[in-house]
Amino acid sequence: MRVDKFLKVSRIIKRRTVAQEACDGGRIEVNGREAKPSKDIKQGDIVTVRFGGNTFKFKVLKVAETQGKLLPEEMYEIIEG
Repeated sequence: MRVDKFLKVSRIIKRRTVAQEACDGGRIEVNGREAKPSKDIKQGDIVTVRFGGNTFKFKVLKVAETQGKLLPEEMYEIIEG
């Protein structure tokens, strides 16, 4: 699944266009590397999201293609933030 779609489906970011802009702006990292919106994300990846002065870091537990199949708490585990 694309990182921008994961951020939307997991409800970390409300809209996919905002997630795409965050990736393009260099505010999203996957496993320590800047991620483009099309970067594939998989179970076990560590994702860092930076907005303003806040940093949110989480580990991907499960990937679901659509909203509603999994609760957000089942999709990721917060590491920092």
